[in-house]
Amino acid sequence: MYFSKEMQDASLKLTRKWEDEVQKTLKNNPDQKTRFSTVSDKEIKRLYTPEDIKDIKFAEDISVPGEFPYLRGNQVTGYRGRYWTFRMFSGMGSAQDTNQRWKMLLREGQTGLSTAFDFPTLMGYDSDSPKALGEVGKCGVAIDTLEDFLVLIEGIPLDQVTTSMTINPPATVLWAMYCAAADIKGVPLSQIGGTIQNDMLKEFIAQKTFMCPPGPSIKLISDTVEFGTKFVPNWNTISISGYHIREAGATAIQELAFTIRDGIEYVEDVIRRKKMNVDDFAPRLSFFFNSHIDFFEEICKLRAARRIWAKIMRDRFHAQNPRSMWLRFHTQTAGCSLAAQQPYNNVIRTTVEGLAAVLGGTQSLHTNSLDEVFCLPSEHAAEIALRTQQVLAEETGVANTIDPLAGSYFIEKLTNEIEEGAWDYINKIDAMGGMIAAIEKGFPQMEIAESAYKFQAQLEKGEKIMVGVNKYLSNQPYPIPLVEIDEKVGEEQIKRLQNVRRKRDNKAVKKSLDDIRNACKKGDNVMPHCIEAVKNLATLQEICDVYRDVYGEYKDPGLY
Repeated sequence: MYFSKEMQDASLKLTRKWEDEVQKTLKNNPDQKTRFSTVSDKEIKRLYTPEDIKDIKFAEDISVPGEFPYLRGNQVTGYRGRYWTFRMFSGMGSAQDTNQRWKMLLREGQTGLSTAFDFPTLMGYDSDSPKALGEVGKCGVAIDTLEDFLVLIEGIPLDQVTTSMTINPPATVLWAMYCAAADIKGVPLSQIGGTIQNDMLKEFIAQKTFMCPPGPSIKLISDTVEFGTKFVPNWNTISISGYHIREAGATAIQELAFTIRDGIEYVEDVIRRKKMNVDDFAPRLSFFFNSHIDFFEEICKLRAARRIWAKIMRDRFHAQNPRSMWLRFHTQTAGCSLAAQQPYNNVIRTTVEGLAAVLGGTQSLHTNSLDEVFCLPSEHAAEIALRTQQVLAEETGVANTIDPLAGSYFIEKLTNEIEEGAWDYINKIDAMGGMIAAIEKGFPQMEIAESAYKFQAQLEKGEKIMVGVNKYLSNQPYPIPLVEIDEKVGEEQIKRLQNVRRKRDNKAVKKSLDDIRNACKKGDNVMPHCIEAVKNLATLQEICDVYRDVYGEYKDPGLY
């Protein structure tokens, strides 16, 4: 029992008296709204009291930082020991352009790198593919060969700075380039650190950059987990991502549930396919969450995520190592909460969302730039977004104590409710036979679509407010300098690619690609062969075409 009986009785008595006063007041002065709810449309009570959390057991349900169920954080010292990683997302144009942006952000105090790739790279196509026309370098950096990658990392100390790469279908190829580049630079694989996003299930659910069907896609992920466990121990070989699920219109509970259930699917596959002990690889699994605009809902979602994962790893997978039970995660503020109207309001939104992520205990954070709704971030906008994190860390005092909202009647109750809602979804998906089966049935896709439609309808009716969008409108122009990628970037990229093809040893490339093909057919790990192939200057698409040839291509069925 969290409270003594005496305190509960006193609370109940006072609450009933207060409720009587509220009813009297409402007769003369009714609420402007009849219903108050979160962004996800979870109804919120007028007042929370000890009665709402009377059944909580402190040691089992809340505890202290560094102790099961890790609700209050994995690390015993919290941010006093170390701030979260300031990891701003950046990728634009050529490898040289992105390298310059990386160095600018590092000079300004960023503590970890994060890379966005252009759509051709994300989809496994070279810059001279007809499918890449007009897209080279536009939404991220164009990478075709190891030579591009070496330009990307020029002057970056790979043994000192961790790098996150938002790459999914071709993750094995880009990670092979990183490993090969480290080897060329004389940095042992045991000393490099970072993350490949590498989460294909959320692609089928939400983001829709896919290449091969779900089964072989997960096989490639398990290959990276196995290879990383053996040879690259400081690398997170998957970032299980709820961010894009939320951006597609999911509620906080759906984001949490579908992300965690994706994680379960990956763990099960590695254990089944690779015959690995869960404690050998689980400590290097990482997660990626969205921090939306509803301040308290986001804090509670992140707290609940840690507790759910700890229970799953202990009770479902029987993990023994406490680090296997840690849910380590990166957070990005919500792109879908930004608006083109009155864009400087986006700075305020990002600040609130960043603060929620910090109070939720994130280990790494990207704060969106105010101009991202228009274009790739300008240097000025990216600097403001980075300064937002630095102000939160250095000026506000939020890092002084760990999980400062713990014990709040509202926070603990909402955390419990979000967890319960997530478990309901997880149990439904289990009953369907797992996440792949659920995706094939269209279950998560349709749940998200329904939520997205409902939220949009609420905006259009004025039931939910976006300042400057459906309330407090203004005709005043807000000029925003746009970052535009010149078409010459694509032209120069294609020239470099063609030059690489001319000078390389094509017999060595063919042998490397044949080795990858044989590994795919036999079910062997592709990573050693991918590293050899990129060292021989095989292109991204040449390797991905092997995957497409052996495994087939996935076509989204479309659900209505």
